[in-house]
Amino acid sequence: MNARLAEKEGCAGLFLRLRAEGIADKALLTAIEQTPRTIFHSAAYSDAVYHDRLLPIDCGAFAESPDLVARVLAAASIEPGQRVLDIGTGSGFLAAVAGRLAERVITIDRYKTLVQLAQQRFSHLGLGGIVARQADGLKGVNGEGSFDRIIATCAFDGMPRQFVDQLASGGVMLAPIQSEDGTVAKMARLTKIGSRFEREDLFDVPYRPFIPGVAAAL
Repeated sequence: MNARLAEKEGCAGLFLRLRAEGIADKALLTAIEQTPRTIFHSAAYSDAVYHDRLLPIDCGAFAESPDLVARVLAAASIEPGQRVLDIGTGSGFLAAVAGRLAERVITIDRYKTLVQLAQQRFSHLGLGGIVARQADGLKGVNGEGSFDRIIATCAFDGMPRQFVDQLASGGVMLAPIQSEDGTVAKMARLTKIGSRFEREDLFDVPYRPFIPGVAAAL
């Protein structure tokens, strides 16, 4: 089976699963379809990129399944013209799909290797509205103004109140928050109301806890 056919069949299977979950947003599905996942993974995993499972990537990290990416982006409800901060670049797939929905995406990761690889993939796909940077995800970014959406793919040990000032009024942050015993992380949708967050818990996620700072060697 050639790569293009494998992408087409993998995407079709993904869309069937998403529709069964009630995810049918046309703009989101089109953005996913236009972003071939095989570009974001090693050839060793080309047969599994559309499976609903985690896949290993560089720096000892992992990439979430396309199902989870779609679930998170559906919850974020990104609209045209919005500015998005993606915390935890990983393979870059989530940022790439978000970049087809938003006006501008800044994606950050503690690993320089992941940032460089993702930026190469964005350039290959002609996604000029996405910028990848190495940064401490617990601090976000400075000097970029406020964001309409913030999406984190590492788990916080409590409410990430430090991001209130980085969100526009009425903006939404998707943040995994660990349970008190640290056994599970649940994705929360945090809507900025005034100077506080209004929290809505959504679904369990497999994201690891944040590691402060940036990586020195990778």
